[in-house]
Amino acid sequence: QVQLVESGGGSVQARGSLRLSCAASGRTFSSYAMGWFRQAPGQEREFVAAISRSGGSTYYGNFVKGRFTICRDNAKNTVYLQMNSLKPEDTAVYYCAASTAPAVTMSGSRMSYWGKGTLVTVSS
Repeated sequence: QVQLVESGGGSVQARGSLRLSCAASGRTFSSYAMGWFRQAPGQEREFVAAISRSGGSTYYGNFVKGRFTICRDNAKNTVYLQMNSLKPEDTAVYYCAASTAPAVTMSGSRMSYWGKGTLVTVSS
């Protein structure tokens, strides 16, 4: 069992930056592959980024196009999402998720644990 708590959301103007954090409880954080997903009002949940247990492999949604970076600090039980060059279409609730699957997954249905989300609002 792991609990995830996101932070770092807020309001920013277009072309600005935010860094989201996701703090995990428990002693086995390094055994989970981690991911970030987002959901805008009236839209389906969308994959943003994922990172392997060691942090050596990362994956991104097609829309990211080099603007976001996912990383993790296993000593601090925390995964981060650095978001640069934000656009109004990035406005959404961003969720952190943990997977017990052996390989990194970009599928929300394969995530075992979810945080409650943090709202990111980007104004033009």
